[in-house]
Amino acid sequence: MNENFYTETTESPENDLDVSLRPQDLEEFCGQGKVKERLALMVEAARNRGDVLSHILLSGPPGLGKTTLAHIIAAATGNQLHCTSGPQIEKAGDLAGILTNLKRGDVLFIDEIHRLHPAIEEYLYPAMEDYRLDIIIDQGPNARTIELSLPRFTLVGATTRAGMLTAPLRSRFTMTNRLDYYCAEELTHIVNRSAELLSTEIEPGGALEIASRARGTPRVANSLLRWVRDYAQVKADGIITATVADQALAMIDIDDDGLDEMDKRILESVIYKFDGGPVGLGSLAVAAGEDASTIEEVYEPYLIMQGMLARTPRGRVAMRKAYLKIGATPPKETGSAEIELNLDN
Repeated sequence: MNENFYTETTESPENDLDVSLRPQDLEEFCGQGKVKERLALMVEAARNRGDVLSHILLSGPPGLGKTTLAHIIAAATGNQLHCTSGPQIEKAGDLAGILTNLKRGDVLFIDEIHRLHPAIEEYLYPAMEDYRLDIIIDQGPNARTIELSLPRFTLVGATTRAGMLTAPLRSRFTMTNRLDYYCAEELTHIVNRSAELLSTEIEPGGALEIASRARGTPRVANSLLRWVRDYAQVKADGIITATVADQALAMIDIDDDGLDEMDKRILESVIYKFDGGPVGLGSLAVAAGEDASTIEEVYEPYLIMQGMLARTPRGRVAMRKAYLKIGATPPKETGSAEIELNLDN
């Protein structure tokens, strides 16, 4: 049940609502101050020159605003946004169809760009650098190449796994921006803004309660806000107070630290089933009853950020804070210098 709050969906009844909550320009976009400053400068410089904006790479965990920034960039340049994702481009013809439909200045947004097939990347290189597309027709001795000229466009790539990008692709982006998790103050501002758009009355304490449990992620904050709004309409008088927010979030097993049932199950598995670790990701996934990639990409980053879990060369290790969280007695060795953090493992 709670997993829906933290995973991305491509088709759902809530998608129209998600779009309506998106900021429309950089002034409305809360947080990521340095990223906004760089993007605003690039847009203004390109506009002053009458030129097309350079290619931009956005990286960071899911739900921090990469897609929203792509929409804002397109709106700021006054051009059309074309959206796709790495897994959707299965063959060169798919990419060619997208690129040949672009007009000068258009913004092509490729989400999860690190999942592009290597052969597709080869076609993308000349398109990004020289604005041309080399298409190979036929095979063997009869093979020949047709060169198609493309209008100057802006590629905005988004990735949650920047380390999986190939060096040639990464080097072709003029600007690389990493989005970081939001603080409670920024998320409180986002919750208040979203509540106003949803015509929901919310008190400062209620907004802070939701923001403090949103795992530093605006998408999670908006998802929790919608749940608390429904709870307040049915169980309270429609006004979101701190008490109402606390009761609503307790109903879906989200505690004061933003941890849900699966987070605690992961910690309990490491501590009780594997003596605190180290344990491999595959074994942990089986013990917790969750997909390995979901644990690695959805749950682990927040647990590591909270200092409850560590990745080491030998596997995952529960930290002292994890023992205290689930009410277990931490061993004396936990947190010692013997544990080497290897966040890239």
